[in-house]
Amino acid sequence: MLTIDGRPVAESVLVEVAKDVKKFTDNYGRPPHLAVVNVGDDPASAIYLRNKEKACAQVGMQSTRHSLDKERSQEELDALITKLNSDGDVHGILVQLPMPKHFSVDAVLDSMNPLKDSDGFHPENLGLLMSGRPRVKPCTPYGVMKMLQHYDISVSGQNVVVIGRSNIVGKPMAQLLTAANATVTLCHSKTKDIKKFTKEAHVVVVAAGQPKMFDASYFGPNTFVIDVGMHHIDGKICGDVDFDSCKGKVKGISPVPGGVGKMTVAMLLRNTIDLALIQEARRKL
Repeated sequence: MLTIDGRPVAESVLVEVAKDVKKFTDNYGRPPHLAVVNVGDDPASAIYLRNKEKACAQVGMQSTRHSLDKERSQEELDALITKLNSDGDVHGILVQLPMPKHFSVDAVLDSMNPLKDSDGFHPENLGLLMSGRPRVKPCTPYGVMKMLQHYDISVSGQNVVVIGRSNIVGKPMAQLLTAANATVTLCHSKTKDIKKFTKEAHVVVVAAGQPKMFDASYFGPNTFVIDVGMHHIDGKICGDVDFDSCKGKVKGISPVPGGVGKMTVAMLLRNTIDLALIQEARRKL
C-alpha cells in the first residue's frame, strides 16, 4: 500500500516558491507580503496560523497577522479588509476559517480584492477557475492535484469520486479533476449508496467534514484515497477516513496529519507569490 505523504511534495513546492520570492525581492526591493486575518480563538486555527507563518519565514515571504476578538462586529472586519485591499504593500489576504457564526464569510469574500485573494475563494476567482482560465486555485484542491502528480497517480480517463460539495474543496476539486480529463462523480450528504460509487473509483477524494466517517468498506482494493479532513479529538488529529481500517486494503492513502494539510499551506504561498507578480506587472502598465 502506498502512503501518499504530502510532506515531501510540500517541501518541493516551497523550494520553488523560495526561488520565486528571492527573484521578486531582488526585482522590487521588498518581499511578497501575506496578510492573515483571524477572528476569534479557534484552537485548530491557531495551529494553522503558526504553520503558515513558519512557512512564510522559510521562503522569505513577509507575513502579518491581524487578530480580532470574536466580539467584534462585521463592520469592523469589513473595514480591516478594505484597509488591506488598499495597502500597496500587501499582496495577499487570507481570512482564516472558520469564523464565529455571526460573521458572514460571503460578505468578507465579496469585499476582498480578487487580486489579493490568496485562498482563491473570491467569486471572480472561482468563476475564472470554472471557465478554465484560473488566476489562482483554491489551495487544498490545488495541493491534492500536486500530490497525485508527484506520486504518478494519473486521473486521465479514470473514474474519480469527490465526497463533499463545498466551494472550498468539493466543487473546485471536481473542476480541477475534470480539467485533468478525469470522469468525476460528486457525492454528498444526499447521495444514495455512496459505496456504489466509491468502491469502483480509481481515486476518492474525501472532504465530508466528519471524523473517521469512512472505513475500508467504502473503498476497493485498487482505490487511491485522499483524505482532506482535519479534526482535533481528545488531543489527537484525525481525518474523515479511518486510516487504520484501510491499511493494506486500498492501493494508497494519504495520512492525517502528514498528508493534504502540508500541501494546503504550500499552495497558499504559491498563490501569494503568483498574485504578487500579477499586481506588480499591472503597476507597470
